[in-house]
Amino acid sequence: MLRTVTCGALTLNNLGESVTLCGWVQKSRDLGGMTFIDIRDRYGITQLVFNMDDNRELCEAARALGREFVIKAIGTVVERSNKNPKMSTGDVEIKITALEILNAAKLPPFLIDDETDGGDELRMKYRYLDLRRNPVRNNLVLRHKMAQSVRRYLDALDFIEVETPVLIKSTPEGARDFVVPSRMNAGEFYALPQSPQTFKQLLMVSGFDRYFQIVKCFRDEDLRADRQPEFTQIDCEMSFIEQEDILNTFEGLIRTLFKEVRNYDLPEVPRMQYADAMRLYGSDKPDTRFDMQFVELNELVKGKGFPVFDNAELVVGINAKGAASYTRKQLDELTDFIKRPQIGATGLIYARHNDDGTIKSSVDKFFNEEDLKQWSEAFATEKGDLILILAGSTDKVRKQLNELRLEMGNRLGLRDKNKFAALWVLDFPLLEWDEETERYHAMHHPFTSPKPEDIALLDTDPKNVRANAYDMVVNGTEIGGGSIRIHDRALQALMFKHLGFSAEEAQKQFGFLMDAFEFGAPPHGGIAFGFDRLTSIFAGLDSIRDVIAFPKNNSGRDVMIDSPSTIDDKQLKELKIKTDL
Repeated sequence: MLRTVTCGALTLNNLGESVTLCGWVQKSRDLGGMTFIDIRDRYGITQLVFNMDDNRELCEAARALGREFVIKAIGTVVERSNKNPKMSTGDVEIKITALEILNAAKLPPFLIDDETDGGDELRMKYRYLDLRRNPVRNNLVLRHKMAQSVRRYLDALDFIEVETPVLIKSTPEGARDFVVPSRMNAGEFYALPQSPQTFKQLLMVSGFDRYFQIVKCFRDEDLRADRQPEFTQIDCEMSFIEQEDILNTFEGLIRTLFKEVRNYDLPEVPRMQYADAMRLYGSDKPDTRFDMQFVELNELVKGKGFPVFDNAELVVGINAKGAASYTRKQLDELTDFIKRPQIGATGLIYARHNDDGTIKSSVDKFFNEEDLKQWSEAFATEKGDLILILAGSTDKVRKQLNELRLEMGNRLGLRDKNKFAALWVLDFPLLEWDEETERYHAMHHPFTSPKPEDIALLDTDPKNVRANAYDMVVNGTEIGGGSIRIHDRALQALMFKHLGFSAEEAQKQFGFLMDAFEFGAPPHGGIAFGFDRLTSIFAGLDSIRDVIAFPKNNSGRDVMIDSPSTIDDKQLKELKIKTDL
C-alpha cells in the first residue's frame, strides 16, 4: 500500500506516529514561514504543515502544489495549536518530512467542495470530479449501505438472489422499450427489460419460492426528477403466499432500512384503499406527513344560485390551517398556480375564519352567514384557518386540488424531509381506459390478478374490477408496487382477451409464460421497490440523479461520454440497418 492511514482516521491517540498519506490537494495556505496543505480522500481531510526553517526545499515544493494534485506525504502526527472542531482530524496535523507528487492536475472547471460554483450541466460533464465532492459521494455511500441492508434482510428470510437476462423479447404494454439489433439474426431485435417480471414468475414456476434481485431496468419514456432511462429496482417474488404475507414481509424490509440506515423508527405502516386515497387526497400516492384531507361540499353549496358550484360535478376543498392571514397577493399567487396549463383549474374560491369568529368568503354574494358557518363545521376550522375550494368534473378537480394541497404543504412548512410517513395503498383498479387506443390497458401489468370476487365483472363492468395490487408510498412518492399474480393459464388468457389481444397475439407475445403455467405454477406474488427513489428520499433529495453515479440529463444524454451517439456505416451494414433521419 502506498499509504499507511487514510485522511480521515488520525486523532490525538496517534500523536508521535510516523504516517504516510495519499490523496488530493483540497487547498493550500501560504503564511510566509509556513505552508499548510489540506489533503483529501474519501474518508476525510488532514492538514499537512511545512516549515521553511525546517526544510526550505520541501516548503517550496508544497507551495507549488495546485488544487487536485495527487500527492503522497510522509510525516509525524503532532497536536494542532489551532484546532478545528468541524473536522474529524481537527485536533492534529502532520509535520511533513517527505513529499511526492503522484500526478499533477489541471485547474478543475468548478470548485470541488461541499458548496460548489458548478452548474448542473457542467458538473454532469465532469461527473468524475463532481463525485469527489462530499455531498455526492455521501449519497453513493448511503446507496451502498442500503443495498447491503436489503441483502442482509432478505437473505435472513431465505430469499435467493438470481440474475435475469438483460437482452430479452420486446412486449407490448407499459412504456416504450429500448431495443438492441441482433447481428446474428438480421432484422430482429432484443429489448432491454422494463422489469424482470416474466422471468421472476418463471422462477416461481421453477420452484425458487423466494427470489430477489437488485436489478437494472430500462424504459424509453419522457424524463423528470424521479425518472431516468435506466434505473434500479429491488425486485422480489414469493410463492405460496397471499397479499398479507407480501405486505408484512416488505413492510419489515422498509422499516429495517429506516432503522439500520437512517436510525429512524418508522411506525407500523397504515393501509388505505385506492378509492379512499383518491377521495381524500386526489392521488394514489398521498403525502401523509400532514393532514389537510379533502372535504366534499356538494350537499352544502349546490342550489344557492352560484353557477360555478351548481354546474360542477364535484365541489371539494381543503382547510389550510393558520393561513387566514394570507394577503390578496398571496391568494392571487395560489389562483395563478392552479390555473397553470399543467394543472388546468379555472378559479379558486376561498373563505377565512377570522380572529373575531366570523367567516368571510370570496363568494359572500351567494352564501349567507349561516351557509358559511356550515362550511366551517364541515372543515372543522378554527380561528386563523383558510378554506380553499375548487369545483369541476370529479377526476380533474381531485387532481387539481391534490396539486394545491401539496403546494400549501410546501408553503406552510409541512413537508419536512427529515420526517417520514409511509402508507400502503391497496386494491387498485385492474384496468384503465385509454381514450387514444379506445381500449382498456392494465393499470399495473397484464399478469396482475383480479380480486377473485370481481372476476365476473370483467365481462359486465370492467372499470370496477379491482386488482390484487398494492403500492407503498413514502412522503408522497411511490417507492414500490406489486401484486398477486395470475398463475392459471385460463385466467391469464381471459385477461389478455380483455386487454384486446387475440389468442394468436397472446400466444406470440407471452406463449412461453402461458405454456409454463400448464406445468404446475404455484400461487405467487411480489413487489418491486424503486431503489433510486428510495435512496433519494433517505438522502432528502428531490432528484434521483443525485444518487446515481453516472446519470443522464433530462434529454436522456450522458454529456460526460457524449451518449447516445452515431455509429459508423460499417457497424450499420453489419447489423443490416439503414437510418432515415
